[in-house]
Amino acid sequence: MICQPSGQTMPACGNCEGFVTQRYVDVFAPTGADSVRVCPNCEDLVRDGNGVREARSKRQ
Repeated sequence: MICQPSGQTMPACGNCEGFVTQRYVDVFAPTGADSVRVCPNCEDLVRDGNGVREARSKRQ
């Protein structure tokens, strides 16, 4: 999570710490999680079931 000046936190990627929207977290994070494990900017990693693994092929 990234801290905002107002003291609230914004969701962030667990891998690259990049900004993600709360809607993205709601859709792609495990139930009850506050952040995602990887985001679209993490081109070398993909979600794999319960974890994260290196991509077998490059994303376009």
